Amino acid sequence: MKLKIVIHPAEEGGFWAEIPALPGCVSEGDTYDETLANIREAAEGWLDVAGEKAEISDDAQLAEIDL
Repeated sequence: MKLKIVIHPAEEGGFWAEIPALPGCVSEGDTYDETLANIREAAEGWLDVAGEKAEISDDAQLAEIDL
C-alpha cells in the first residue's frame, strides 16, 4: 500500500509529518529519515487500531486486499 505523506519543517528544528488519508496520523523526527521511519510506524499503528475498531455485523464477511 502506498500513502501520500506531507513532511513539514518543525519550528523547533527537525520535521513533522502527516498522512492526509489517515486523519490524526502524525509523527515527528529530528531528521528527514527519522521522520519517515516514525510516520511509517504511526501509520501501521493507525491501521491496526482502525481494523480492530471496525464494526462488523453478523452477516458481513471480512476480507483483505493488497494495494
